[in-house]
This record gives sequence, structure tokens and C-alpha cells, in this order.
Amino acid sequence: MREMIKIFYTSVFLFLITLTIEAESKVLSLGSSDAKVTVKVFSSLTCPHCANFHITIFEKLKKDYIDQGLVKFEHHAFPLDLAALNAEIIVRCASTDDKKFELLDEMYNQQRVWAVGSDINRINDLIKKIGSDLNLSEDNMNSCLESNDAQDNILNQRIEAQKKYKIKSTPTIVVNEREYTGKVEYEKFKKIIEKNL
Repeated sequence: MREMIKIFYTSVFLFLITLTIEAESKVLSLGSSDAKVTVKVFSSLTCPHCANFHITIFEKLKKDYIDQGLVKFEHHAFPLDLAALNAEIIVRCASTDDKKFELLDEMYNQQRVWAVGSDINRINDLIKKIGSDLNLSEDNMNSCLESNDAQDNILNQRIEAQKKYKIKSTPTIVVNEREYTGKVEYEKFKKIIEKNL
């Protein structure tokens, strides 16, 4: 009986480890894995503050640090609603990391267009329009939205983030495993990066 219990707990543990590895492996990242600084952003694609961070901070960060090999950037999915979850699924529907980040840019740039209303079917159509404009096929996007694996992976990321970082709001920004607090302004953010280089 003890042996059976031991086998059961070992199986559960291995299953949870597998979920963790899968969630971590699917995080969208940009930049050198050898960078001294890793910036993790936990965000929901329907969150206006997340869009503001991406539009006003990320582009400058990319130019000044990520493209120079000094910073590795990670986008961690933390959807707050079904619309954000579906948008994340479409972002991950792209075949390359560059295309995924291009989709991510557009989801944030056009957030006020698609992330409105209570009709999820209409929202899905608007999300897929962004995907179509970036050459994703309708069939591919529909297949992604119907995939339990895609949905589970994103929700697992959220669960793991909640466990590890105790996320209270989006965006939550973590620089080299220390949470960044305060108003997000690029000059202030830049100083944090420079301290860690």
C-alpha cells in the first residue's frame, strides 16, 4: 500500500514538473540568453497599462538594450479575461518568435479597437483580423483557438506566475528576479537596467 502511495505522489510530482517546464518553455522571449539583465513582464493583452508599457517602454528598451544583446525580454501571459486569453492564443499561432512579437505589438497598438464590448465572437473576429493582416490564415487561427493545448499552456503560465511572483496587478515587471515598483517611466526604468549591467 505504501509503495502504491509513493508511486502516486511521484507521478503527481512529475506531472506538475512537466507542466512547469512546458509553461516556462512557451514564454515569449527576445534577446540574448547570455544577457546580464532579464526583464519579465506579466501582462494581460486587454490591460490598458500593459499596452502603455509596451508602446512607451518596450520599443525603446528593444532599441537601446535588447538589440544590443544587453537585455533579455520575456513576455509572460497573464490573461485577465477570455478576450485576453484568445488574443494570446492568436499571438502564439505565428510560426516564428519575430512574427509573434509583431503580433504582440499590433495587439497592443490596436487594443482600443478589438478589446471592447461583451460579444466574444465579435472580439475574436477583430483579433483574427489583426492576424490576417500579418498573414496568418483563417484556418490556422481557428485551429489555434480550438486547441486545448494552446489554452492550457497559457493558463498554466498564469498559474505558475501567480505561485512564484504573487501577481497583484498587470503589468507586473520583474528585473533580474526583483519586482520593479513605482510609475513606469523610461528614464527611471533605464536607471534600473543600468544598475544591473
